[in-house]
Amino acid sequence: MKTPTPTLGTRNHLIDIQGVHVGHYQMIGDGWLSGTTVVLPPQGTVGSADVRGGGPGTRETDCLLPTTMVSNVDAVCISGGSAYGLDTASGVVRWLASQNRGLKIGPEAHHVVPIVPAAVLFDLGAGGNFKNQPTADFGWEATNRASQTDARLGNVGAGTGARSGGLKGGIGSASVVLHNGITVAALVALNSAGSTVDPKSGELLGSRYGLGDEFDHLRTPKKEELRAWLETERTPPALNTTLAVIVTDVRLAKHECARVAASGHDGMARSISPIHLYTDGDTVFALSTGEKEFPEGEAASGAINTGDERIYKINEIISAASDCVARAVVHAMLNAESVRDWTSYHDTFPSTR
Repeated sequence: MKTPTPTLGTRNHLIDIQGVHVGHYQMIGDGWLSGTTVVLPPQGTVGSADVRGGGPGTRETDCLLPTTMVSNVDAVCISGGSAYGLDTASGVVRWLASQNRGLKIGPEAHHVVPIVPAAVLFDLGAGGNFKNQPTADFGWEATNRASQTDARLGNVGAGTGARSGGLKGGIGSASVVLHNGITVAALVALNSAGSTVDPKSGELLGSRYGLGDEFDHLRTPKKEELRAWLETERTPPALNTTLAVIVTDVRLAKHECARVAASGHDGMARSISPIHLYTDGDTVFALSTGEKEFPEGEAASGAINTGDERIYKINEIISAASDCVARAVVHAMLNAESVRDWTSYHDTFPSTR
């Protein structure tokens, strides 16, 4: 059996994929601590999704199943606010409609239906006021601000009010360039009941998947810091969710995107423990922009043939996707900043800096 080929390089942010824009909008202060993140890919992007959490809050994920009609995705919206936050996708739809972007259903330019799958995490009351919840305006603003130059991580967008295992969570991302020039990237909104910290060493579980010297700057926490952390009573949020958006620039079929999305949950399981509980809404989206093609003769089809070189190339993408999610979880923890009673990883373990 063939194994994935080692990668040639690493990149830090999802925006390194040509044509993919990321936008954040958040409110902090005056009882607010929540926000929305939108991934805006180029037109013609194909997508799918995989939902593993026992308490998901999602919109239009069924239309991403390999057996359904729609293949193209106009945007992916992830947000705080639990079920209330699903309203943010309506703002994304309105913005796309104003640009005449969406599934064409009539002869006029504005006869479109934007396809915007969405998922939410639980951060209700994180800022002090339960009624401060993201609205459709958050979705509009996040989409309107989307760019290829916004590389902010941590307490932004959907990660603003996020927590992880009693510590502060947030937005993280990671990407990789494979030996054949294909890029695979992941953006994560980390809001987990499970912990990202190894209780034996205090190190971040996902850091072992770092590429090259990516996490070499991290130091192992001092024993007294780890002991204090283990002895401190922590209260993880009762309701949680970790969300991920994986993007690759090679052309994949919808059913192939579904397999890539499934692999993202492996990245979560490698970097968060426990994961996929009844109170989690863990969801992964996978997008293919189609900027690049596999060599001629390896076009996507509904058939799977073990003699085709294509499936082994896709295996490399699947493997890279899970690793990128694990690495993105680490970057979410490293970029999170302490808020209220939730301290960041670095503030909890100062010797790791």
